[in-house]
Amino acid sequence: MKLPVSTEWLLHCATSLAQLEPGTTASAAQLAQYYDLPPSSLAKQLQALVRGGVLSASTGPGGGFRLARPAPEITLLMIVEAVDGFSPPYECREIRQRGRGALPAEECRAPCVLARRMALAHEAWRSSLAETSLADIVAELPPGAPSRTRRRLTGAP
Repeated sequence: MKLPVSTEWLLHCATSLAQLEPGTTASAAQLAQYYDLPPSSLAKQLQALVRGGVLSASTGPGGGFRLARPAPEITLLMIVEAVDGFSPPYECREIRQRGRGALPAEECRAPCVLARRMALAHEAWRSSLAETSLADIVAELPPGAPSRTRRRLTGAP
C-alpha cells in the first residue's frame, strides 16, 4: 500500500503540534517553513485534519492550528483516515471466476482466500495505527526534540 505524500506531511505536522504547549497554535505558513513544504498545498491538507476532528483552527492574529484534543487521544489511524479515507486498499474483483482459469461457481461460494488475507493484513495495519497515539510518538522522540520544535516552530522557549 502506498499512501500519498500528504499523509507524511500531516503525520509530521500533527506530531509537531503535539510538542507545543497546550493551546499554542502554529500557522500553516510556520509549519510549511518548518518542513520546507508548499504553504498553499499544506494549508489545504491541514483542513482535512480539521474536518476529521484531529486539529482545530483559528483565524486572525495569533491564529493557526492546534490539536483538537489531547495528544493521547489522537491516534495515527485518526490522522491517516482523515487524510486518506476509510476504504481498504485491496478490492477483490473475483477474477478467479473469469477467463480460461475460471473456477466453477460452487468453488467460489466463500470469499477468495487472497481477499481474506488482504483484509487480515489491512486490519492488522489499522490496529497498529489505532494503538499508537501522538503522545506515544512524542515520547519516542529524542529528549531535546520537543523544546527544539517549540523554539523553531513558534519561537517559544
